[in-house]
Amino acid sequence: MQVPARFEYEKASSVEEAVELLRRLGPDAHLLAGGHSLIPMMKLRLAAPEVVIDIHELDGELRYVREDDGVLRIGALARHRDVLESEVIGERYPLLRDAETMIADPLVRNMGTVGGGVAHGDPAEDLPAAFVALGGEVVVRGPGRERTIPIDALYLGPYETSLAADEMLTEVRVPNAPDGSAYIKVERRAGDYASASIGVALRMSGGEIEDARIGMCGVGSTTLRARGAEESLRGQPPGEELYRRAGERAAEESEPIEDARGSAEYKRDLVRTLVARALERAVERANREGAR
Repeated sequence: MQVPARFEYEKASSVEEAVELLRRLGPDAHLLAGGHSLIPMMKLRLAAPEVVIDIHELDGELRYVREDDGVLRIGALARHRDVLESEVIGERYPLLRDAETMIADPLVRNMGTVGGGVAHGDPAEDLPAAFVALGGEVVVRGPGRERTIPIDALYLGPYETSLAADEMLTEVRVPNAPDGSAYIKVERRAGDYASASIGVALRMSGGEIEDARIGMCGVGSTTLRARGAEESLRGQPPGEELYRRAGERAAEESEPIEDARGSAEYKRDLVRTLVARALERAVERANREGAR
């Protein structure tokens, strides 16, 4: 039976108290929210915090999904099912609903938190790639300070982020809803990590793709953004050949390794195919919304 190494336990009653505990206890303290990211790593001894700070009772401060003045705001303790059940997500950010339906199983979606999944830094985690596609940003709190980090600047490497040891992620924001978006994933079995998955969000103008963002999951040492593929789409009329070329460019930008989920070349092939499919679906959704 796998059990974590010994650790001390603290419980925070407010965001301010959680941040103060992080400051006082130092880098060997870890926050615990839903626990579906940290606890499995502790059982495998891949993480061994000396102190665990329980923040799951901060729902009153950090559990919400809402849109204010066109800005989507998701509190760090919002559960995956909160995102799935949100009307504004379903209507204006279908990429997030796509991604959430593919995360693990109902138990994880009922208890796992958005903030925990984003802050964990797992390169195979779905939500970071979805938020990269959406141009999201995270709000973090530290002792006497608050700052905002673009989400594609958050990830530095496997399980490594630009958060300071005394900082806590409190909110994920999406400044603007896209015209169309989609998330597509290939997994060995339902609920598994991705062999590869792709998030696409775009804006349309005059029948052309005005702007696009592409997030890639499971095909690098961290969450990736396919900037070259994005550039190839801007100012172009949508169509199968354009999608194919963007998929080729994204495959070149991916950095997969061979593992139990497939060879590196297989994963590149998935990127080629999934980018084209996600673009087609995102354009269809944009056209559908535009026709309303």
